[in-house]
Amino acid sequence: MSNNDAYVTDQAKGSAWEFWLGDSGERLAEVPTESVHLSVYSPPFQSLYTYSASIRDMGNSLGWDDFFEQYSYIIRENLRATVPGGIACVHVSDVAYMKGRDGRTGLKDFSGEVIRAYEREGWEFEARVTVDKDPQAQAIRTKAHHLMFVTKNKDSSKSSPAMPDYLLLFKKAGERYAPVKTDVTNEEWIEWARPIWYNIRESNTLNARIARESDDERHLTPLQLDFIERCVRLWSNPGELVFSAFGGVGSELYVAVKNGRRALGIELKASYWNTGCQYLAELETEIAQPTFDMEEPVEFA
Repeated sequence: MSNNDAYVTDQAKGSAWEFWLGDSGERLAEVPTESVHLSVYSPPFQSLYTYSASIRDMGNSLGWDDFFEQYSYIIRENLRATVPGGIACVHVSDVAYMKGRDGRTGLKDFSGEVIRAYEREGWEFEARVTVDKDPQAQAIRTKAHHLMFVTKNKDSSKSSPAMPDYLLLFKKAGERYAPVKTDVTNEEWIEWARPIWYNIRESNTLNARIARESDDERHLTPLQLDFIERCVRLWSNPGELVFSAFGGVGSELYVAVKNGRRALGIELKASYWNTGCQYLAELETEIAQPTFDMEEPVEFA
């Protein structure tokens, strides 16, 4: 293990956010019980996206079963930390088999396995939303043969549509302490209530390139800000706590604070965490985010 992979912890905060550096598998235990109102995050997809060489990185798990054994602890702790009736928004995609590695092509049902893992730990599965993707952009980015014109024209039996993303919506059993009074308009809801989310701009992300280190093997673009905003505005109130177990460069925290919520995130990789802290500090300066006074405020541990 190089010095860059040494495990360290730290934390930074502003008036409306805290961002913790460390392993969610350990640090989630520090999040107070029933303090989180909404969770939004994208987990590492086993064996597809590797974010660091750390053995703590779930993307470096030994296999499918090992990945979900690690992930189940985070799912369970997230449930403990969530208020009754609270929502978890999980952004996933299915995982492609690779001919050279797996001896076959096709898809692993990663989204289905995540649903089953959440249900095993006590979450209630509420909905699955398909997130539309641009097939041409995906073909250029991933070099996927099944999307290429040459494949369609040579042997269309080897062609198949682009892989969508999914929003998996889970709820903690029980009655919410207060209803969510959303500012989502009826016109917006007409679009957002569709089982397919269109107009999620794939390029509308926080720029993570400056956080990428030279030994990164693969990198997933940060979660789209449009996607996060829909989740935050639909399923949380201003002043409530939005949590991300895989904070990355702080995208979920950034959108939460920008929309008047409090935010807490955990990130394993120091370069991502540092970048996220910069984004959050700059945002808070720009909007002069006030401290929210709640009837029964929940303090961070």
